[in-house]
Amino acid sequence: MNLRLVPQKKNWEDRPAAPETIREQFERREQRFMSPYGCLSSASRGREKHESACTVRTAFQRDRDRIVYSDAFRRLKYKTQVFLNPLGDVYRTRLTHTLEVAQIARNIARAMFLNEDLAEAIALGHDLGHTPFGHGGETALKEIYSPDFRHNEQSLRVVDFLEDNGRGLNLTYEVRDGILKHSKGFGKVLPENPEALPITLEGCIVRFADIMAYLNHDLDDAVRSGVVHASQLPAACLAVLGRNHSERATTMIRDLIANSEAMTGEPVIRMSDRVYDAMLVLRQFLYENVYRSARVHNEFVKAKKILSDLYSHLMEDEQALQAELAAMDMDGCNYHRQPRERLVCDLLASMTDRYAMAVYRRIFFPAPVV
Repeated sequence: MNLRLVPQKKNWEDRPAAPETIREQFERREQRFMSPYGCLSSASRGREKHESACTVRTAFQRDRDRIVYSDAFRRLKYKTQVFLNPLGDVYRTRLTHTLEVAQIARNIARAMFLNEDLAEAIALGHDLGHTPFGHGGETALKEIYSPDFRHNEQSLRVVDFLEDNGRGLNLTYEVRDGILKHSKGFGKVLPENPEALPITLEGCIVRFADIMAYLNHDLDDAVRSGVVHASQLPAACLAVLGRNHSERATTMIRDLIANSEAMTGEPVIRMSDRVYDAMLVLRQFLYENVYRSARVHNEFVKAKKILSDLYSHLMEDEQALQAELAAMDMDGCNYHRQPRERLVCDLLASMTDRYAMAVYRRIFFPAPVV
C-alpha cells in the first residue's frame, strides 16, 4: 500500500513552544520518581570543560557511553582479574569483573530509587586504570615508580588525561568522584573518614557492588582452577551467604537493599551484621587461600619482573619509549610536559597482560635469524 502524506497548513502565529528534548523528558522523569537523596542528572556539578547538553542522553548516560567507547575499557578484556592470561574461556578478566560490578550496582540503585545511570557509569569506569597482571602489577608499580601509586587514582587519570590522546573524557564531577573513591583494599567497605566517602549514594553502592562481585567470581574461578576445593570453604560463612555463586550474590544484594534507607530520614547504605560479617570472613579466606596462594603468587612474581625490566628499559631508551607511546595512541602533545617516570608508568599501567609480554619478548628475547 502506498501512502501519500499531505502536508498540513500551519498557523505559525499559534505554534506551540519548542517541545522538550528526550534528555529533558528523562530528567523530568528522574525528578518524579527518584529518591530525594538520589543524584539527579540535571543537578550534576558539571564537567571541567563546558559542553552543550545532549538532546537525547542525560549527563550520566553520556559519561557511561564515553567510558564504554574508550580504549582503556576495551583493554580490560586482556587484563588479569586473578589468574594471569587465562586460557580457559570462562575465567574472569578485568572486563567481565567490571560488567558484573555494573550489573549489581545498577540493580541495587534501581531497587533503591537512586540514579542507576550514575551507578552504572561509575562501575564501568572504576577499574580503567588497573595495571596488567592484576594487583601484582599494581604492587610492581608501587615498587619501581612510586609507593603512592594507586589503581583508583590511575583510573581517574585515565578519564581525565590519558584517554583521547591526552584530552581525556571530560566526565561529570560525580562520576569522577565515584571512580576515585571506589577502592577499599582490605579496609571497611564504607570508610569512617567522610572525606574518603563518595559524595553520592550511587558511589557508595559501587563500593559494595565491587566487593560483592569479586568475592563471588574470584571464589568461583579459584574452585574451578583447583587453587581451593569446595570442601575448604568456611562452612559458617556458606550457611549465611549460600553454597553457590547465585545464592551468595542474591543474599548480599537483597540484604543491602533491605537494610539500607534512601527515601525517608537520613540516608543509610548498609548490610545486616550477620551478612556483612560473613562477607568479611569470605574475603579473609580468599586473601589467605587464593590471592596469597603459592600458585597465584608465583605468577605475580614473574609479572613483576616483566614490568620492572620494561620500566628500566623504557627509562633509558627514548626511541623505544616514543615508539610504544605511539603504538598505544598515547603520544599526544600533553604527554611531552610530563616527567619521564610518569610517562613510563602511564604506559605500563595501560598495557594489557598479553601486550606487556609481547613487548618483553621483543625487547629481551633473542630474535631468530630467518
